Order: sequence, then C-alpha cells, then structure tokens
Amino acid sequence: MTPRYARHKRTTLAVATAVAAGALLSTGLTTSASAQAESDATTLAAAPTTLTAAARTSLIQQAQTDAAETAQSIGLGAKEKLVVKDVVKDADGTVHTRYERTYAGLPVLGGDLIVHSKAGKTEGVTKAVKATIKVASLTPKVTPAKAEKQAVGLAKDAGSASTAADQAPRKVVWAGNGTPVLAYETVVGGLQDDGTPNQLHVITDAATGKKLFEYQGIENATGTGKTLYSGSVSLTTTLSGSTYQLYDTSRGGHKTYNLAHKTSGTGSLFTDADNVWGTGAASSSSTDQTAAADAAYGAQETWDFYKSTFGRTGIKNNGVGAYSRVHYGNSYVNAFWDDSCFCMTYGDGSGNNHPLTSLDVAGHEMSHGVTSNTAGLNYSGESGGLNEATSDIFGTGVEFYANNASDKGDYLIGEKIDINGDGTPLRYMDKPSKDGGSADYWSSSVGNKDVHYSSGVANHFFYLLSEGSGAKTINGVSYNSPTYNGAAVTGIGRDKALQIWYKALTTYMTSTTNYKSARTATLSAASALYGSTSAEYKAVAAAWTAVNVS
Repeated sequence: MTPRYARHKRTTLAVATAVAAGALLSTGLTTSASAQAESDATTLAAAPTTLTAAARTSLIQQAQTDAAETAQSIGLGAKEKLVVKDVVKDADGTVHTRYERTYAGLPVLGGDLIVHSKAGKTEGVTKAVKATIKVASLTPKVTPAKAEKQAVGLAKDAGSASTAADQAPRKVVWAGNGTPVLAYETVVGGLQDDGTPNQLHVITDAATGKKLFEYQGIENATGTGKTLYSGSVSLTTTLSGSTYQLYDTSRGGHKTYNLAHKTSGTGSLFTDADNVWGTGAASSSSTDQTAAADAAYGAQETWDFYKSTFGRTGIKNNGVGAYSRVHYGNSYVNAFWDDSCFCMTYGDGSGNNHPLTSLDVAGHEMSHGVTSNTAGLNYSGESGGLNEATSDIFGTGVEFYANNASDKGDYLIGEKIDINGDGTPLRYMDKPSKDGGSADYWSSSVGNKDVHYSSGVANHFFYLLSEGSGAKTINGVSYNSPTYNGAAVTGIGRDKALQIWYKALTTYMTSTTNYKSARTATLSAASALYGSTSAEYKAVAAAWTAVNVS
C-alpha cells in the first residue's frame, strides 16, 4: 500500500511536559513603527476572542432563534432553513456564524454558509455554493435499494471487507457540484482494505441513479514508526484511590485507552501504580504503556497549541476533549481520527512494535477534527487537498509549539515515523515534489491527484508565507524552496502565517473551497487581521502567485 497521510481521522499523543515555544528563525517583513502599530491594532481587533462555554452557547442559541430572519435577510427561499453549526466572535465584536442549510426539510450537502455580522447588521456572506437552492421534484425516481447497492459495490471495488450500509440511504439535496439536485446519501461501514474502519459516503442522483460524489469519512495515516518518542515528558494524570489513570481532566477530560489488539470498542483505561508510564522503548506487548504515553503527549500538546495560539478550547471549541485508543488491531500500520466516536486511534505498526504515535502525526490527525467542525472541507479534489494541507500545517504548528528537544520543529511531515524505511519524511513543505508525488504548484489537473499529493500546493504556499523562498537552515534542517514564477518571496513568520490560515479556515472557507477560493479566503483573513494594505496581505498574494494560484 502506498504510504501517505490521510484526513478526518488522526490520533494524538498527549505529552505533559509542554514548553510553550515561540517561533524559531521566522523571517518577517520590515515595516515602519507606525505601520506596525496600526497592523498590531488591526490584528487585535480582528483576532478571535476566547468565549466561555456559556457565552458560546448563548451566541449559538440566539443565532438559531434568529435563523428564519437571517435566512430571509440574505435572500434564501421560503423552503430553505438555516441550522447553526458554529460561531466565532472577533475582538471588535464581529461575529462569524457558520450555518448548515435545509431545503423542504432535507439536508443540503454543500449548502453551508457563513454570515459575517457586527452590531446585529449583516456585513457579508460566504457561501459554499452560489446557486439558488431549488429542485424540480422531491419525489425520487430511483429506489433507496438501488442507491445502497451502488454504494456497497463501490466500497467492495475499493477493497473493503465486511461491507454493508450503516443505515438506509437518506434523501438529501446535493449542491456540491454547483447545481442542486435531489439525491441519496449512503454511508457504508465495514473495513477498508488495510483494516481501517470504513465510512464511505456515496451521493447518488435520485433521478438518474448516477454517482455524484463519494468521500471517505475515515482518513488514515500509513507508516512504520521506529523512533517515535519525545524523550522524558510530563503527563497530566488522575489519581483514583491508590491508582493513577491516564486521564487528563485539565484538557477536556482526555483519556487514553488500551484496545489490546482489538478493532472495536473503547478498550480499557490505562492505569498505573507509580505514575511512571512506559519504558521509552517500543514493545509488542498489548499492555505496553509507551505508546499510551506518546498518545497522551500528542493530545496534550495539540490541545495546548490550539488554546495558546488561537484561543480554541478543544477540537469543537466547546471545552470537551477527545479520547485516544492505542494498540489497535494486529500489526496495523496506520492511525486515524474518527468523527463518529470523536476519538484518535493508533496502530502498533509492523510487528506490533512500531506504534504510529509521533507528535506531528497526532497534531495532523486531530486537526482533521478541527476542519470537520469548521469549514468541513470535502475530502476530494482540490478541497480534499486543502483539507490534508490544513492538517499538515497545524501538525507542523504543534511540533514547533511543543519545542521538544527530541523532536524539534521542522517543515517535514512524518519524519519520525520513517514510513519509507529509508529515513526520509513522508512529505516536504518547502518543495513538496521531493516525495515523488506531491505538487509544487497549482495546475488544472491538480484536483485529480490523491488528496495527500494535491495538498502540496497549499503546503508550499504555507512554507513560503512563513519562511520565504531560497536556501536556508532552520533547526538544523536545510530547505531550498523554489517559486513558479522565479520571483523571490519574503516570509512573514510562521506565527502570522498560522493566524491567517486559521482565520481563513474558521471564518471564510466552506466545504467546497478550492485553491482559487483559498487564495480569496486567506486574503480576506489577512485583510481582517492586518489590513488590506499591509505587508502581510501583500505577502499572502505573493506566496499564492509563487505556487501558481492567481
């Protein structure tokens, strides 16, 4: 099987000895003191505020109460209704409310939108699809059984085992391709060809029976890890009686469970008598604690990164922690994040003694959960590449944030798990094509690539925006990033680049965002954070041009 990282599902290690680190060797653009002060003030005003659980709930409830009025004010039809998914509030009072949409009571897939408002007045709307939501008939011409048969057949053709629909197909309106049509959505369970749980979503035209779209709800990372540890770290645990539990109540109640080589269930919570977890070496034993310590560390660092960097408390931004499962399956060479259980799962790799629990894998996988609960980028085509890149970008952010001496921050993806067996990383952000399959630059065919390879365009953009083009060495790693147009690009530093990408993801991107739309989204984010005439805004434009997105 081709080694690569996947989306939606990814697990995390939760370390406890988190050292908050600043950006290392970031290159910034030079501005005057007054311009910088103005930029800083703009950033403060447009930055998201940290909402208490009660405040967030109140904003969501109010938005839902006003949903009918909002739908009318933005020009939706009488059969359309809005359902609040999330809300972000900026320091200047601007509120970005993310909605799902229904039509005649049916979910509209690809109909999500974001309403930007201030002081109760709508200032703009970002839609996944601009077309009017309307279908000629709500009566299907194709039976649910036919749609289910098609979906199960597609899963079997992909090598899925124990395949069956999880439930009867549901009627939906599919708007993901730009023209709304009545359709069925079928979710197929079972196992993928490598043993990963299957969650294949198939969208079928209810009038013709034609397959309109499919995506995998389980995204995995394939690899073989050998030196996957971050040295001696501090873990937040819980003492229950005379026994310690791998249970972090300070980070939303994250727990680490042992599946003991099973492939279903939650497993048993890791406990210990002396609060010392693992040995620092991998073991094929199903009771090994080292993999559990890595998983707990990854979850911990990822939580702290999002909270410290963006003010986000947990994957859903609701203060609730996910949980992690280790020792999944038998010699399972993978790790995945699953929205349905809101959990991370790690295999033990080849021979059951190479757990896939590196820090950037953890950050990558849990970031799929963040994407799912914000923009919801479709895991196919260019939006799928952006989904994967988002996880690479934030996984890299986690690694730099942790500032761990045993796993220093870099722009290499999966370098610790040695997935290729020759010491090379899984992906390179400075020049993605070095992995033999990823795209350095956008082209009209980039959306036809596997999402792990089409992600290269956004990864390259992020590297250029952070560090700039040309040769340089960061934390002992040498990079030499080219540009499509041969022009030099000056970076603005990783800290600012992360803020721009996060704001774009949470307030401007939708499920159907492609590379052209991502350029618009990040420019909107840079404008909101730093101003439309700022050096940061100009750097975003230059970095996209450098990867041929213009």
